[in-house]
Amino acid sequence: MSKNPLSHLNARGEAHMVDVSGKATSQRRAIARGFVSMQPATLALIQSGGAKKGDVLATARIAGIMAAKKTHELIPLCHPLMISKATVDFTPSSDPAGIDVTAEVRVSGQTGVEMEALTAVSVACLTIYDMLKAVDKAMTFSGIRLIEKSGGRSGHYRADKAPAARRKRTAARPGATTGASAPAGLSDDAAGVADAAASEGPPPATSGDQPPWDI
Repeated sequence: MSKNPLSHLNARGEAHMVDVSGKATSQRRAIARGFVSMQPATLALIQSGGAKKGDVLATARIAGIMAAKKTHELIPLCHPLMISKATVDFTPSSDPAGIDVTAEVRVSGQTGVEMEALTAVSVACLTIYDMLKAVDKAMTFSGIRLIEKSGGRSGHYRADKAPAARRKRTAARPGATTGASAPAGLSDDAAGVADAAASEGPPPATSGDQPPWDI
């Protein structure tokens, strides 16, 4: 068999955990982002603190951080990592109605934390759905992707632009603004990404007949 560029496959084409013991320890960082689209009334419920299950975003934040730490238990070939930082932040959007989710993960180690950041965003989105499914079962997730990573042999990566626009779930309203500025409490790195994302606007929501994920 010819040499396979996928490091998770051995010479026989079998899946295996990559040996990173020969890699140097370096500072690694990853930022991921996603969007939960919902009805305007559902967004208002989050902002008013009126959800029956409790504080939606506080619960989703803790869930996302926990998920980052447990990524190796969910994704079979990921390495257990001693994460040094994990944050999950939220930016509300009025048009389209929803919540922009940004996760940042850091580690000093021999392998990157892209999967940890993506897992944090994914589980935070799922938790928002769980907290609000009683009032809005049509919520959808979109645009879950890696925004930026640094460290390691592959060096620095930053996504150039948002995914191609999809049909909005809610019609544009006169005077509505697109996106939102980065909320207080974001790290410097994540705030820069959130501000750039806000200028683009969050990924438009998928239509109701599409699956509630787009990874």
